[in-house]
Amino acid sequence: MVVPEQSGRPTETVSRNAVVPAKPYPAVTVPPHDPPHTHPPHVTEPRSRRWPLLVALAVGLVIIAGVLYRQPWKATSAIVTVEVVAPGPITRVLAINGRIAALRSVDVKSTVAGTLTARMAQEGDIVQRGAVLATLDDTSQTAAVRQSIAALEQAQVAQTQAGEALDRAEALRENVSRMVLEDARHAMVRADQEVGRLRALVDQAQFLLTKFSIVAPIAGTVLKRNVDPGQVVDPSTPLFTLADLSDLVVETNVDELYATQIKAGMPALLQLTGATATQAGHVTFVAPVVDAGTGGLAVKIAFDTPQSAPVGLTVTANIIVDRQDKAISAPRAAIVTTGQDHSVFVVTADGKAHKMPVTVIDWPAERLLVTDGLKPSDRLIVDANGLADGKSVKVKER
Repeated sequence: MVVPEQSGRPTETVSRNAVVPAKPYPAVTVPPHDPPHTHPPHVTEPRSRRWPLLVALAVGLVIIAGVLYRQPWKATSAIVTVEVVAPGPITRVLAINGRIAALRSVDVKSTVAGTLTARMAQEGDIVQRGAVLATLDDTSQTAAVRQSIAALEQAQVAQTQAGEALDRAEALRENVSRMVLEDARHAMVRADQEVGRLRALVDQAQFLLTKFSIVAPIAGTVLKRNVDPGQVVDPSTPLFTLADLSDLVVETNVDELYATQIKAGMPALLQLTGATATQAGHVTFVAPVVDAGTGGLAVKIAFDTPQSAPVGLTVTANIIVDRQDKAISAPRAAIVTTGQDHSVFVVTADGKAHKMPVTVIDWPAERLLVTDGLKPSDRLIVDANGLADGKSVKVKER
């Protein structure tokens, strides 16, 4: 019970039976628990971040609309160009390059060794057969000729003496022995044989002396001179190249793929480099052997009319291998080759591509000769790229 004091301040009175509160313990600090997870408040994205999403969505809708419009899962017709098969004239031509060459050309060499003197023919000189092209120093051979002549003259003197002795022996036949007469006869035979031997040596020495003059074996033009005065040469050294330019041919090589189809006598059209007109010619030579190193077959083509051109000039030659008035041909792009088999596509009445096997003569040309498989009035697809048998096609109007 609280009784106010006289001072007017309240006072506390403790009853005997009242419980006195215990003295509090010191405060203990307890770590706070993690607050429960709470979602952050919703934040509205800025409007600028929505544009890429909207653009991507619009592009996707356009793509889907295009696919739905085109409907690629449905079969479409391929647009093709056709030509109606019709027999006509065809010429198979093999186009190759060759070079001008002389029909008769020789490399001139010396048959003896020696030193060349200053007298020599020049490149471009026109010479006749037997004309001197060069000379070798013949000092030693001239001396050998003189020696052989001197030996022959000495032997001739001995021959004369043996003849006189034989005449005397025969005149004195009755007064000389038979042995003396026989010896005189044998001496005369030996003298005659020696004269014959030495005369042959003189002929040989004089013949060798002529070899010190290099002469032209044929009439023609000096194309090359490979040596100079003062040079020592031997029989293996080529001195000159001589050619007859009045009769020119075209030398070329044909690939072995066509070796069995090139024959002598085939006509050809020849065009010289730098000329606009073509010249008629014909194949005159076909080598019987293919060069194993190059795989080429040597061929020579002659001009029907004589030509004047420098040796080595490039010539374009078109050899006419075959001519037919009525034959079926097809563009190379229309032919499908699988291994050794060939086929083409034709358009059927129901508008589909039909694959047909054909037999062709493969040739380096834009159109190939078809010998079997196609017939007149067939509608041939000129480009078979991307086609399949039975594919629907639509003919493109030309």
